[in-house]
Amino acid sequence: MASTSSAFSYKSAREELTGLSDHSICDWASFCREVLVEWCVKREGKIGGPGKIVEIDESKFGRRKYNVGRLVEGQWVFGGICRQTRAVFLVPVEKRDRETLLNVIKERVEPGTTIISDCWRAYNCLEEEGYRHLTVNHSINFVDPNTHAHTNTIERLWREAKRKVPLFGRRKKHFVGYLAKTMFVMTFPNSNERFHHFLVEAAALYNPQQPQQS
Repeated sequence: MASTSSAFSYKSAREELTGLSDHSICDWASFCREVLVEWCVKREGKIGGPGKIVEIDESKFGRRKYNVGRLVEGQWVFGGICRQTRAVFLVPVEKRDRETLLNVIKERVEPGTTIISDCWRAYNCLEEEGYRHLTVNHSINFVDPNTHAHTNTIERLWREAKRKVPLFGRRKKHFVGYLAKTMFVMTFPNSNERFHHFLVEAAALYNPQQPQQS
């Protein structure tokens, strides 16, 4: 249990939980991800606010399958991270158009926030929606020479997220669970603190004193 919930590593769990079949370990990992998805649902709220900076970006999870020479159908994820609080949101999206991304921003980012993004046209309306908007043109530089705006923080977030989502986790049936795991690990980087909060969330979700919904 400690391996799966604190390190969230299938490899570590397989090494330490001797005597269990691969199927049992996969089932247990699935239950753990269910706990983390529920944790994400409960904490859904807005990040940022006046005086705070939120970097936003989209990234596609997927890779080329060289054995058949074609691109795997990937999954776009829209994300944001507050520099001051490290609060994060990661939302799978089917489209990267203005309507889709703006709806997520309104749901997840407080009005008055300074939002930094690349120059994707879907973000051109943010000033009209009550946000301060700074951009960086990545085709020219990584830090705007005038405003010093950059998206280095969320770029690091993507690198971390893609390292934490194994290739089999990029299937749709696993994807949300692995995004939840990524957010949980980033929220609680200390393994002892992470394990404590996992136990709290697991006890709340699987409370034996409460009847389980069918």
